[in-house]
Amino acid sequence: MRNFDLAPLYRASVGFDQIADLMDRMLTQDVSQPSYPPFNIEKTAEDGWRISIAVAGFASDDITIEQTENALVISGRKSDSTAESDKTYLHRGIATRAFERRFHLADHVKVTGASHENGMLHIDLVREVPEALKPRRIEIAKGAPQTHKAIEADATAETVEV
Repeated sequence: MRNFDLAPLYRASVGFDQIADLMDRMLTQDVSQPSYPPFNIEKTAEDGWRISIAVAGFASDDITIEQTENALVISGRKSDSTAESDKTYLHRGIATRAFERRFHLADHVKVTGASHENGMLHIDLVREVPEALKPRRIEIAKGAPQTHKAIEADATAETVEV
């Protein structure tokens, strides 16, 4: 696999270090990604998504979901049960091994809810951009030009038409 040096991106840009970090993280990860448990990501609205994870054999108490800043971590660990140890399987095709799935979330993406039904864990996400960061429209004044006072370097005021 090729290694890319992303240092020039850090020198030539300001504020894009998250993108460079994401690219660096994706390029340095091992090629063999864990495939257990399988999952889907679907877009439910313009600013809404749902992650669905197949967690057959896990109870709701066996699964934890944590969101810290821009990371979502879903982990599952089957609780030790004496009833399970008494069973003798001829074939065991349903995997109940421990797992951990990590998802990197964009800024302002929040988890709004989670449900566990029919062996599927559904996690709903929505992007909630704060009012201060939303674009706002600036009205342009119509009519006669307004006069503003401009101060020159020698501290005399002069009227300027805009």
